Amino acid sequence: MTTINDIRTPDSSLCNEIRELVRDTESELLFNHSSRVYHFGALTGLRRGLTFDRELLYAGAMFHDMGLTPQYSSTTERFEVDSANAARDFLRAHKISPTDIDLVWAAIALHTTPGIPVHMHPVVALVTAGVEMDVLGIGYDEFSDAQRLEIVSAHPRTPHFKEDIINTFYRGNEHKPHTTFGNVNADVLADKDPNFSPINFCSVIRHSRWDG
Repeated sequence: MTTINDIRTPDSSLCNEIRELVRDTESELLFNHSSRVYHFGALTGLRRGLTFDRELLYAGAMFHDMGLTPQYSSTTERFEVDSANAARDFLRAHKISPTDIDLVWAAIALHTTPGIPVHMHPVVALVTAGVEMDVLGIGYDEFSDAQRLEIVSAHPRTPHFKEDIINTFYRGNEHKPHTTFGNVNADVLADKDPNFSPINFCSVIRHSRWDG
């Protein structure tokens, strides 16, 4: 069990199994990123005075990028949905309640959809808050230097984390560019692939089968 900023990593058998599965499946880059997401999310929850289940938050944080790995990536779904489905299947196998599974599923599926999770259940809001802090620096000044340093010391960022994470998103989505329609991953593909042509929402409307 690890304690960072007085926040303990959940030490239940469920969370220990999650930690080992993610560690064995993801790259060190993604494992450390997901671990930081949990701690940044939990600290945000405490600062906002929210009540949340830390095991469910941990499940959401640790599984949120599993869809970027070959083992869990489909050819038809957004990587966020693949990640959410991986968490759902794992939690079902461990007899977690359907309500809690749905909560974790939503937290993962919505973590790249800004503006919505913040208005939802704390577990949903805090997974996104942790991701936004670690990847985009949103809320950076709301954490002390000591808090940031302790989290990053325990779960280090790579020397070129920003480009490394962009490249990881690209590799996880380049085989299914159609799934990036309407979400932030289209920006990643456009940045990395000069031949990428994003689906245009207005064109989809105009070429639909409806008249008028």
